[in-house]
Amino acid sequence: MSVYTPVRKAALAAWLRDYSVGTLERLEPIKSGIENTNYFVTTTQGRYVLTLFERLPAVELPFYLNLMAHLARHGIPCPAPVADQSDAYLGMLNGKPAALVTRLPGKSLERPGAAACRELGALLARMHLAGRSFPGYQENPRGPKWWRAAAEEVRAFLDQGQWQLVAAELDYQVRHRFPDLPRGPVHADLFRDNALYDGERLSGVFDFYFAGVDCLLYDVAVCANDWCLADPARACALDPERTQAFLAAYHALRPLSTLERDAWPVLLRAAALRFWLSRLHDLHLPRPGELVHAHDPGHFRSLLESRIAVAPPWIKAA
Repeated sequence: MSVYTPVRKAALAAWLRDYSVGTLERLEPIKSGIENTNYFVTTTQGRYVLTLFERLPAVELPFYLNLMAHLARHGIPCPAPVADQSDAYLGMLNGKPAALVTRLPGKSLERPGAAACRELGALLARMHLAGRSFPGYQENPRGPKWWRAAAEEVRAFLDQGQWQLVAAELDYQVRHRFPDLPRGPVHADLFRDNALYDGERLSGVFDFYFAGVDCLLYDVAVCANDWCLADPARACALDPERTQAFLAAYHALRPLSTLERDAWPVLLRAAALRFWLSRLHDLHLPRPGELVHAHDPGHFRSLLESRIAVAPPWIKAA
């Protein structure tokens, strides 16, 4: 669990008086996440999620909140930001920028099968199509510039083999660029724990606070690297059935081009590198917090090595 900024009920109750959401009944810290402080908030009028932003400056936050509002208006099941009485999505609480969003029903799946991957593929394509009319712009905050900076920051903590793999992959990514791929707003962190299922139905996706404008296929790769594994607990190979279900459902709504097929192995490696670096950074350069959980970076090293060694599945010909 990550709670960097404790929030007391009395302070939150006073803060909520500027919102038309009723009076506070319950406040619970959320047992996941490593970037922000999150709480479940229950009031007399509904259930919400409160986020206090620990790293992101307030000037960058409107992009995320406005993107969520835009997607929600276009029928994407994602949290809708709640505006205060001055029509602002963003406020200040305990000295941190804070936002209140609607809470979605359902729970995350630990072991999604082909049917769940198929639903995710269709929803991701709908998100990308809806994002075409979003006017905001912000470059992917964890894109190639960040990879290089993060690699230098963690270099002192890596053994020779780890650093050689990082350096070699950074060089590979520089030499394999695809500037003509379709671009637009991407979630960029849509792991299994950032999606909810209500029974058999995909009821929502959340945590857009790594979103930015990037290749749409990069978003697809981030999802495949987490959702489509043969065994998420032990193995890093992509399961052909799950991958086919995911990609085919996406392709049915936003057809993937020949250029995107050529870029697919490269972007799977890029997504693995990004999350390996972020896990290394969180492990070796942690921030002080009341309750902090950092994920094991070893999984993403193994995943990157697997993507380098094995050609990934693609959409089967009809």
